[in-house]
Amino acid sequence: MPIKILGDKDFESKPSVKNKALRINLNENIYGTFAEIGAGQETVRNFFRAGGSSGTIAKTMSAYDKDFSDAIYGTEPDRRYVTESRLHKMLDHETRLIEERISRDKHPNKLFFTYANTVATIDFAKRYKGHGWVGIKYQLEPNGDYNKIVLHIRFKENDARLQQNTLGILGTNLVYAAYYAHNNAKQVLKDLYDHIDKDQIEVDTINFSGPQFKDVDNRLMSLQLLKYNMTEAVMFSPDGNNVLPAKVLYKKNVLALRGSFRPVTKVNEDIYEKSLEIFKKENKVDENNIQVIFEITLSNLRSEGEIDEEDFMDRAKLLCSLGHTVLISNFQEYYKLVEYFSNYTKERMALAMGVNNLVDIFDERYYRHLSGGILEAFGKLFFKDLRVYLYPYKNPNTGEVTTSQNLKVHPRMKELYKFFKNNGRVVDVENYNQDILGIFSRQILQMISNGDEGWEDALPEQTAKMIKEHNLFQREYGEPEQVGY
Repeated sequence: MPIKILGDKDFESKPSVKNKALRINLNENIYGTFAEIGAGQETVRNFFRAGGSSGTIAKTMSAYDKDFSDAIYGTEPDRRYVTESRLHKMLDHETRLIEERISRDKHPNKLFFTYANTVATIDFAKRYKGHGWVGIKYQLEPNGDYNKIVLHIRFKENDARLQQNTLGILGTNLVYAAYYAHNNAKQVLKDLYDHIDKDQIEVDTINFSGPQFKDVDNRLMSLQLLKYNMTEAVMFSPDGNNVLPAKVLYKKNVLALRGSFRPVTKVNEDIYEKSLEIFKKENKVDENNIQVIFEITLSNLRSEGEIDEEDFMDRAKLLCSLGHTVLISNFQEYYKLVEYFSNYTKERMALAMGVNNLVDIFDERYYRHLSGGILEAFGKLFFKDLRVYLYPYKNPNTGEVTTSQNLKVHPRMKELYKFFKNNGRVVDVENYNQDILGIFSRQILQMISNGDEGWEDALPEQTAKMIKEHNLFQREYGEPEQVGY
C-alpha cells in the first residue's frame, strides 16, 4: 500500500513520457512505423530512449527533401507539404508497407500502427510560429480494421527546439492514448496535454474514424477542444464535418454573423441575404472570394455553467443543413473575433448584427479589462476598414423601428458613435423584410418546447422540417444568457 501522510491531497498522477513509451515498447504485439517530417524525429526519439524499442519500431523515417517526399507519397495539387492530405497519404502508404512486408503467418498477433506528422516550426524571423498535422492509424485487434486519429496543431512557443520537444511529447501522448484510452475519445483529448501546458501548443482540429470510433461525433469532440481550452475556435463545413479554420478563411473576404441561432429564424436568413448583397458591392471585395461565417460564442452554449451539448448539436445541425459554415468560439467580444479572422486573411471583412448588439458594443463595461478601454477595443474592431451592417429592430410594444439614424447609445459614447457612423463604418440594411421584424428566436424556442402551434411560419422551411423530424429543442429552456461585447 502506498504511504499517505496527514494533510496529503488527492491528485491524478499521469505516467511520465518515458513510462508511456516504455509501456508501448514492452507490449510484444504493438508494432509499427514512425514517419516524421519537418520537426525532427522527436516522437520516435522518446521510444528509442525508453528502451526495448526493437520490438515496437519496424521503421523510422523522415523524407525532408521535397523530391524524396513526392517520390514516396506523391505530389499535392497545391504543392504544399504541411497539409491534412499529405498526412493521410503518409499514414496510408506506411501502413500498406507494413502489411506487405510483415508476414501474418510469422506474426499472427501483431497490432500494426503508423504514427506520422508533417510540421513546420517557427521561421527564422519569428513571424510565423508554425503548425502541423499529426496522426496515428492503428489496429486494436490482429487483422482488424484500422482506426485513425488526426489532429492539427499550432505552436505557441518562440523557439524551434522547444517546439520540437513539445511535438515529441504530444506524439508520445497520442500513441499511448490511442491504445490505452481508445474506449473514451474525450479521455484521448485530455491525455494529449499530459506534461504539456496549453500555452505551448494549440489543438484546433481533431477527427476520429474507424470501427472503434464509429459512435464518436467529431463535432462534439471539437466542442471539447473549446471546453478544455485547447483552442479558441472550431469550425464546421456545410456537410457537418470538422474543417480547419485556416483552410476556409485563408485570404478570403469574410462576412460574419453572430447569434444564438436558437433556432435559426427567417430574420437570421434575411440578415444573411441582405448583408451579403451589400458586401458584394464593397470596394476591394471579390464576389468569388467571399466566405460567410455563422458564429456562436461558447457563452451562448452554456446552461448553468456547463456546455449543453444537446443544444449545441441542435443548432449546428440546423445551420449546416442550410448550407452555412459554422464557427464556435470562445470570443465574447467582437474585436477578438475580428483579430482571429485577421490571423488568416488581410482582405476586407464585415460584421452583420442587430441593433441591440451594436448598442452593447458601445457599452464601456465590457472593456474595463483593457488598458486602453473602449478605444483600444475599437481600434482592433475597426481594423482594415471593417464595416458593420446594421439590421433594424422593431419594438414589439410601440412598433417603432430603430436603425443607425435613431439608435441611442450612452451619452458619453454619442460622439464616438457619430464618428464611426459618419465615416461609413456602420451601414444600415435597408431592403429588409418588414413582415418578419416581429420574430424573436427566444419566443419561437419557447413555443417549440411548449408544444404550441404556428412557430413553423417563423422559420425557414428546411429548419422547421428538421426540428419536427428530429424532435429538436423539445425541452424546457430558461432565458438565453446575455453575451457581453
